[in-house]
Amino acid sequence: MTTENDTTTDPRFAALPCRPGKIVAVHLSYESRADQRGRRPAAPSYFFKASSSVAASGGTVERPAGTELLAFEGEIALVIGTAGRRIPLAQAWDHVGWVTAANDLGLYDLRANDKGSNVRSKGGDGFTPIGPQLIDARTVDPAGLRVRTWVGEELVQDDTAAGLIFPLAQFVADLSQHFTLERGDIILTGTPAGSSVIVPGDVVTVEVDDPATGATSGRLVTTVVEGADAAFDASIGSLPTVDDTQRAEAWGSAPPVDDVSSRSARSTTGSLSPALREKLERVPVAGLSAQLRKRGIDNVTIDGVRPLHPDAKLIGTAKTLRFVPNREDLFRSHGGGYNAQKRAFDAVGDGEVIVIEARGESGSGTLGDILAIRAHANGAAGIVTDGGVRDADAVTAVGIPVYTSGAHPAVLGRKHVPWDHDITIACGGTTVQPGDVIVGDADGVIVIPPTLVEEVVDAALAQEDEDAWIAARVAEGHPVDGLFPMNADWRARYEQETGAGA
Repeated sequence: MTTENDTTTDPRFAALPCRPGKIVAVHLSYESRADQRGRRPAAPSYFFKASSSVAASGGTVERPAGTELLAFEGEIALVIGTAGRRIPLAQAWDHVGWVTAANDLGLYDLRANDKGSNVRSKGGDGFTPIGPQLIDARTVDPAGLRVRTWVGEELVQDDTAAGLIFPLAQFVADLSQHFTLERGDIILTGTPAGSSVIVPGDVVTVEVDDPATGATSGRLVTTVVEGADAAFDASIGSLPTVDDTQRAEAWGSAPPVDDVSSRSARSTTGSLSPALREKLERVPVAGLSAQLRKRGIDNVTIDGVRPLHPDAKLIGTAKTLRFVPNREDLFRSHGGGYNAQKRAFDAVGDGEVIVIEARGESGSGTLGDILAIRAHANGAAGIVTDGGVRDADAVTAVGIPVYTSGAHPAVLGRKHVPWDHDITIACGGTTVQPGDVIVGDADGVIVIPPTLVEEVVDAALAQEDEDAWIAARVAEGHPVDGLFPMNADWRARYEQETGAGA
């Protein structure tokens, strides 16, 4: 329901009963978010936001020029209806007049000097979109409230108040121990897993509803725009600054310490020398497969994948990424933010091939054009996935060699949870380890153990020369019997004419 705005005609506050005197936000409140951050608070902690940061649905928010880490946080907002001080927990929900949606936007570039107060990082104009409608708190079960967030068309947050570490009423009772909560004050109750970075052009939508009754806040829509001018003056205050810790937290989940280094230095595991790469360019995958078979290694083809660029040769060393089957709670904790998929594509190095384990499940995409562009920009040699590719035409246009089981329009979360990278995986029925040599052509993709690659490629080149000589003899009219494979007489002639036995 909506309510009459009784104190102001300012459109920023049109969805609210009045301009809020206080906006209090909870730092960390959802189990899924705590699991991402690797810490669980024993009691709620808070920070204030300025009422001037409130914005209405349908507006824009500026990412200041020179910054990179603007992040969204979809939240359930409580609007106080009845003032109170030292409110008992059992009566706390009675003081909540309304519930609605909020987006607790934050600029991580400004967080370093705020020491947890978030004054600058979350206090900017437009950094608290709220609304567009109010739900009467008397009509809903607070534990059944749901918050969902979309970036574009992709659902990135989906959780209920049942996933909170502390019940909603506890925030009201706790805060009232310290100061009077007044009518119109707002409590932002924290965000679940899935909060991440947004960029100019992104459209973020937040909705709070009660599935049991159908009551809804409506869709709270905010569009990100780029600030036109330099926003900060070093002579009067600190400038924005970012590091790997801020990037990891802004994207949503902290990568392991060794991954932070790899993103800076770029991995060169199993890098190929120019001479070896040149040899691999000359040998077809079929020839490499034959030589591995002679050495007792048969299970090295990545089956069920086809190239988006059949004329392009794929040569590089494996950087692995593993998806597990989608489970909704695990996707909430691992699917959003700076997840394993994003970390792998950020960290891929020059000459590496991202190899993705998707269990042969092609019922959703495992990457799209943005990640293909990121891999290409990093100098990656290619991508192999035994799952689907989303935005297949756009991925093809990027130009990087990609092998996939096919195109599919669905997003990752329909079938997969990004779980881990730089580990031993299974792709297309084949075991792949980081640093394995990956070679692909129109016939398919093969995995070569690094310790065998020099031996195998030299033997394959020799076999290619031999096969070319045999093909020439067949073209002259000789029967293949005794020639393919060569008997002793043909072998002697071959060695005499080519000097192969010398």
